Amino acid sequence: MRQADSDGMLRALALAEEAAAAGEVPVGAVVLDASGAIVSEGRNTREETHDPTGHAEVVALRRAAASIGSWNLEGHTLVVTLEPCVMCAGAILQARIGRVVFGAWDEKAGAAGSMYDVLRDRRLPYRAEVVGGVAEDAATALLRAFFEQRR
Repeated sequence: MRQADSDGMLRALALAEEAAAAGEVPVGAVVLDASGAIVSEGRNTREETHDPTGHAEVVALRRAAASIGSWNLEGHTLVVTLEPCVMCAGAILQARIGRVVFGAWDEKAGAAGSMYDVLRDRRLPYRAEVVGGVAEDAATALLRAFFEQRR
């Protein structure tokens, strides 16, 4: 794992905490360029925007594309606190993200190795390198605390 991945995950965890404080599922994401610098960031916004696509990954991808002036994010890394779902995995591949680093595994809806492995599916024309379980305990603790408060 790269130092930039660790630094990115720290920022993503802070964004996840912001999401929780706003009543959103605590997921945060950042997009890093090839040098490891943060290009964009996002957190879950579904409740506040009433947008079903308001996942942290999609927010961060949209902002990264706007920032660099291109939908093609080849050479970039997405760092996210939770394993991407099928929708986010599709968006990641459409953006040509080359690496995905995530924290907590999502056994119910994960599409990067848990339920599905969309990001590395050889039948698709583009694949991403996947690094899972980075700061897994911290990411899982945020999610667990959020959902325990809701029950």
